[in-house]
Amino acid sequence: MRSRRDVLKSAVLGGGAGVVAATALGSLGPEAAFAAQKVEPGAPDPDFAEGRIRSIKDNTLLVLGSDLVFHTIRVVDGTSLWKLGPVPFDQAKPGDGLYARGVRMPDGMLAAEAVWLNIVNIKGHIRNITGQTIRLDHNGHDVLCHVVAGKSVAVHSESPPTADLSMLKVSQHVQILGAWRPDTNEVDIATVFSPH
Repeated sequence: MRSRRDVLKSAVLGGGAGVVAATALGSLGPEAAFAAQKVEPGAPDPDFAEGRIRSIKDNTLLVLGSDLVFHTIRVVDGTSLWKLGPVPFDQAKPGDGLYARGVRMPDGMLAAEAVWLNIVNIKGHIRNITGQTIRLDHNGHDVLCHVVAGKSVAVHSESPPTADLSMLKVSQHVQILGAWRPDTNEVDIATVFSPH
């Protein structure tokens, strides 16, 4: 059986990998963007990149990292892309933030297994709730979180996800996984995790 590294290298180098199911390369879930990786503590992960998209050409993203290092990220047939849910490549836009995981090629380019666009994972206390928004105090910063019909769910304690957010209360501590609206203090909600 071929490893995912071999499949990605083959796809990038033109070895006829064809269309590969993204799930064969790893999780499609946004939680995977924040999962612990097997890298020495304090050492950079060579198979990970983060930053904001500066430009897009064909299937390649030029990304400026928060450390001011440029990353070249290639999206291949098997790459999964997330932007509040699975999306096609044309949903990636200059200015989007991203996390990407994949295989570092000999020329330094990252062949992406998964790309998470504008993903955020924030914790805070609910300041206010209206029909379609939750105002969150995140470390003293105001974040306006939007409920997205058909996408946003809540997970209360150990319960399964539900579209019913009515159990959320003002002053409650929550964790929100969602998609940031670039250059704003606003987030579209994927999941609200509530301990109670």
